[in-house]
Amino acid sequence: MKTIIGNWKMHLGIRESIAHARGVLRSVMGHEVLPEIVICPSFTALSEVRKVLVRTRVSLGAQTMGTERFGAFTGDVSVAQLDDAGCGFVIIGHSERRAMNGESDAIVNAKMKLIAQTSLVPILCVGESKETRAAGKAEVFVAQQLGAALRGVTITKASRLIVAYEPIWAIGSGTSATPADAVAMHNVIRESLQKIGIGASVQVVYGGSVDGAHAYSFLREPGIDGVLVGGASVKIHEFEAIIGAGREVMIAQNV
Repeated sequence: MKTIIGNWKMHLGIRESIAHARGVLRSVMGHEVLPEIVICPSFTALSEVRKVLVRTRVSLGAQTMGTERFGAFTGDVSVAQLDDAGCGFVIIGHSERRAMNGESDAIVNAKMKLIAQTSLVPILCVGESKETRAAGKAEVFVAQQLGAALRGVTITKASRLIVAYEPIWAIGSGTSATPADAVAMHNVIRESLQKIGIGASVQVVYGGSVDGAHAYSFLREPGIDGVLVGGASVKIHEFEAIIGAGREVMIAQNV
């Protein structure tokens, strides 16, 4: 199975989100073989998009969450509230949250511990900067991010974890890592997870300026379980092309 996750970021309002969700559903109609599809609107649109997706093959996710279950935390949205809104997935530790909102490894870890107590599937983002890669420390950095995020987190055999490798230097730059770069880091991620006792229920997806033109080159790699798509996911023709690439790979590989 390949998984395609659309992160709509702060691009669409409620009406636009509803229309876009309907567009995604139209793009998958009539296809028996489909990748798993998750779309992550803004908080304000979650409830309305949920109505569009109910009883369909497209799942709902959130872009982030707070570090507490409930309480006086103005502006935060709890994991329980996401569950109540119908989310099945939540993105954790996206590089933009780390850079612009000061989300440290400790904050990411606190969120992972909360999610582990629920049925939500975390999409845990890790990835290195251009400077870290240039210094030859990318693999060590990503392994350390994983260890910090999962410290003290219990993931059972029945649980599910998606790790998204998003090289920071590729996000929004129009420059993607090569499939070979991604596969190499995905192998590092899997080895790191096995060392800390996590592995069987994990998918590793790639996220870094993914678009319709080169999605297939990533998705066809057996070591890449899917893609986390940012800007291209709010362009229906681009997202449809990415879904189509996932479908073609699954048919060709009999996944």
